[in-house]
Amino acid sequence: MNKIVATAREWIGTPYVHQASCKGAGSDCLGLLRGVWRDVIGDEPEQVPAYSMDWSEPQGEERLWQAALRHLKPKHKQDAAPGDILLFRMREGSVAKHVGIQADVKTESSERASFIHAYSGHGVVESALGASWERRIVARFALPTEIE
Repeated sequence: MNKIVATAREWIGTPYVHQASCKGAGSDCLGLLRGVWRDVIGDEPEQVPAYSMDWSEPQGEERLWQAALRHLKPKHKQDAAPGDILLFRMREGSVAKHVGIQADVKTESSERASFIHAYSGHGVVESALGASWERRIVARFALPTEIE
């Protein structure tokens, strides 16, 4: 199994806590990615500044996307693989402000795609990557390492 996915699945059940990144105690979507990064790669590449629930939506700044471009490897949106980092735009015209980790991909033998994310009111969960989530994906990335 993919090490990134296995590590992310260890976070399932962690309660949602804004700006937190502590397995079992609390995490938001970025906190989940930060925790998986620490577990799989090591030290985080930069200190994350405080951020509001709306991210930079009022200013229209793509801060999360810019940070992803600094530290992750961009991929084509259709080039799905387990362990990919997914960036979502929750509403059309808004900034991208949600991240998840691709767990399962659709194949000839499996029709189920899923991703792991921290979601307000739900905590860290594995969700089906159905049409409603898939259409919100604006970018796909790989962690900067070859880990399987």
